Amino acid sequence: MRVLLCDDEPLLRDTLSDDIEDAGHSVKLAADGVQALERISLGDLDCVVTDLAMPGAGGMEVLAAARQAGLDVVMITGHGSIGTAVEAMRAGAYDFLEKPFPGDALIRVLAHIGEKRLPPPPGTAGAIRGFARVIGGVGEKSRLMLEAARRAAASDASLLIVGESGSGKEVLAKAIHEESARRKRPFVPVSCGAISPQLLDDELFGHEKGAFTDAKTSRIGCFEEAEGGTLLLDDIDDMRPDTQVKLLRVLQEREIRRLGSEKSIRVDIRVVAASKVDLERHVANGRFRTDLLYRLQVLRLEIPPLRERMEDIPDLLRHFLAKHASGRAPSLDPETAAALAAQPWPGNIRQLENAVCRALAMNAGKASLSTADFLPGGTDSARESTPLTLASAVRKAEKNHIEKILALCGGNRSKTARMLGISRKNLWEKMRLLAIEEGE
Repeated sequence: MRVLLCDDEPLLRDTLSDDIEDAGHSVKLAADGVQALERISLGDLDCVVTDLAMPGAGGMEVLAAARQAGLDVVMITGHGSIGTAVEAMRAGAYDFLEKPFPGDALIRVLAHIGEKRLPPPPGTAGAIRGFARVIGGVGEKSRLMLEAARRAAASDASLLIVGESGSGKEVLAKAIHEESARRKRPFVPVSCGAISPQLLDDELFGHEKGAFTDAKTSRIGCFEEAEGGTLLLDDIDDMRPDTQVKLLRVLQEREIRRLGSEKSIRVDIRVVAASKVDLERHVANGRFRTDLLYRLQVLRLEIPPLRERMEDIPDLLRHFLAKHASGRAPSLDPETAAALAAQPWPGNIRQLENAVCRALAMNAGKASLSTADFLPGGTDSARESTPLTLASAVRKAEKNHIEKILALCGGNRSKTARMLGISRKNLWEKMRLLAIEEGE
């Protein structure tokens, strides 16, 4: 790659330029931000490595110019300016390195950028992977979430995904991995809540032979297993304090030690953490380290609960019916689909999938399924006799009003959208969600 290296420290600049050239890249040098801006304007670059704090034009100005030119940017920061580095990541930097750092750390980052910039192999352009596995995305909240996920996939920074249980955090984390430059390397998920605190250290770090009574042989942990790839720490809010300290050291030093060993092992991984609660609350009550949270949420994604993105439910229903049906999937009439979309689903996507599995298991061979098949404990008529939730009442009123205006406009969607004060696309989405057929 063609790399521009910008730093006002001559010794560091010369040392890093030698490392970059030894790795097979070509290097241009800039002694300050002004020189960097001039060099970026000339083009003929792929990547910029720049110090954050410099006289004249600072690293953030260099970052903005480089991103506008379509270049990847690696920020170099001194101790005490991590907060600004985090802002740089959110402004589009690919990664940041805190001084002092070994030269091979920068070379690994450049290698990931180089792989990301390569064109896809012949015949793979239409391959289904990555965000194709994330079902839905029709509503505004889901669309914004996926846009943020795509930006996260283009980065190599630590990422925190926050969402309620069952909302699809691991699915999204795997999709981000598959869209990243690390996609050819392992994706290793670890549930911090499903493993006992006594075993979690061994699961993460591994051990040497004889480290404890039953350690008959050496064993690598998940950090080493994920080498070159992505490690997902699910339910990190359940991680005990002493393991948090060890994780913080890994994020700072990029080194681990197996249990029973005094030898440090370098690791090249991206850490993605997932939490079912707001970790700031855990920080406030002393259950989670502030410095670890800072390191983990360089980038942050929040998955809305299913009740806030009901537009995705019809697509999810079709997906799960096709996935779990043996043979041809049964059909759903519009009333059933609308009734299911109106449910609150406190267990989120996991609960919805379980409801589909139950309906298929209890009604094997049926050509179509009704609301009662998915929601045991009452028939459709019994449910209609119970008071509507506020969400259901709003949906019913919205459907009636749209149908009324649609009829008034003779089924003309463009005219209907204008009268309702919404876009034609928004009208189409609402008609699809509410099972409104044209001409009703």
